[in-house]
Amino acid sequence: VQLQASGGGLVQAGGSLRLSCAASGLPFSTYVMGWFRQAPGKEREFVVAINKRDGSTYYADSVKGRFTISGDNAKGLVYLQMNSLKPEDTAVYYCAAGPAYQDGRWAHLVDYWGKGTQVTVSS
Repeated sequence: VQLQASGGGLVQAGGSLRLSCAASGLPFSTYVMGWFRQAPGKEREFVVAINKRDGSTYYADSVKGRFTISGDNAKGLVYLQMNSLKPEDTAVYYCAAGPAYQDGRWAHLVDYWGKGTQVTVSS
C-alpha cells in the first residue's frame, strides 16, 4: 500500500492550495481517507476525512468552511482544497487511510500513512 501526497507549497495568507493523495494497493472505495497535519513543536492533529463508502465527511473545527475534501474513486485520488489559508495552517500535511472513522480517535484507526507534504502560509 502506498499513499503519495503532493501539492504543498508556499502561499500568502488568504491564498489557496490543493493537496492530492494518490492511493494504491488498498480497496480505496471502502476506506476512510483523510489528512492530518503537524506544525513545528506541536502534536499531530486531525484535519479532515472522507468515508469513501458513503461520502460522509468530517472536519476539524479549525478548518470548517475553508477546507474541502473530495475524492475520485476511479483514480484512487483524494483532494484537499484549502482556501482562505492562515499562517496557523502552516504544517506538514499527511495523507492517511483507515477502515473506519471515530470522532477524536481516527488516528488510532489509521492503517496507512503517507509521507508528508509541506504547506507554508506567509503573513
